[in-house]
Amino acid sequence: MTKLAIVYYSATGHGTTMAQRVAAAAEAAGAEVRLRHVAETRDPSSFAHNPAWTANYEATKDLPAASGDDIVWADAVMFGSPTRFGSVASQLREFLDSLGGLWAEGKLADKVYAAFTSSNTLHGGQETTLLTLYVTLMHFGGIIVAPGYTDPLKFVDGNPYGVSLVSTHDNIEEFDSATADALDHLARRVVRVAEGTATL
Repeated sequence: MTKLAIVYYSATGHGTTMAQRVAAAAEAAGAEVRLRHVAETRDPSSFAHNPAWTANYEATKDLPAASGDDIVWADAVMFGSPTRFGSVASQLREFLDSLGGLWAEGKLADKVYAAFTSSNTLHGGQETTLLTLYVTLMHFGGIIVAPGYTDPLKFVDGNPYGVSLVSTHDNIEEFDSATADALDHLARRVVRVAEGTATL
């Protein structure tokens, strides 16, 4: 059974909803899943004016937070982050930077990696966020499993690098079918590649 860690940072809840969808699809594909959020590093008073950010913080603050042990445990890892100026959020960046010791020991290598992201606008840096994240994962010695155009649904979703969502400032409980299908497809593909059953 493939062990999949889903490690994500979410401010206003979009990443949380995406991560939950990925977890459900991966479990349906037969994976053992660890769903872990990256702990908030900002003081809650600094985003008290943002109801969605506060609501997501309150809903997730007591859940298990991601650690390096989750990456070591996993055969495959899917990262999620909102776009911040064309790259991942600082909270996820700080988590990735904390893995230097495990990287030096070779414990992050030879794992399957993929990612998902969201931004508030269509051209808000989604592709560059995924690509810059993958540069870090290549330094890990990771095996990047992008969805490419491996299913007709990717011609609807249109992102060959991962999955991206155009979000709003409000929390979401669900999203359009193209994004949902793309998340399901990527989760299944990552599980199949990690267990060696995918046709590549």
